[in-house]
Amino acid sequence: QVQLVESGGGLVQAGVSLRLSCVASGRTFSSYAMGWFRQAPGKEREFVATINWIGSSTYYGDSVKGRFTISRDNTKNTVYLQMNSLKPEDTAVYYCASRMGPSSRVSVDDYDYWGQGTQVTVSS
Repeated sequence: QVQLVESGGGLVQAGVSLRLSCVASGRTFSSYAMGWFRQAPGKEREFVATINWIGSSTYYGDSVKGRFTISRDNTKNTVYLQMNSLKPEDTAVYYCASRMGPSSRVSVDDYDYWGQGTQVTVSS
């Protein structure tokens, strides 16, 4: 069993930066690929970014490419999402997810454990 706890969300103005963190429980964090997803009201959960078990491979959704950066620190059981140049359309609940495998994936269905989410609201 893996528990994920996100933090770092908030209300910010467009153009600023924000960093989300996700701390995972369990001794096998370094074996899991991790991902960030987001869900805006009335919309489906959307892929944001993913990183493989060692942090050597990352992949981003088209809407955040070039602005967001995913990273991980396996010594701290933590994955991060650095969000720069935030836009109002980035407003959503952001979820951290882990999958029981080393390779990163982009589909919601490929992830086994989810955090409770953290709200990010970007005002114009």
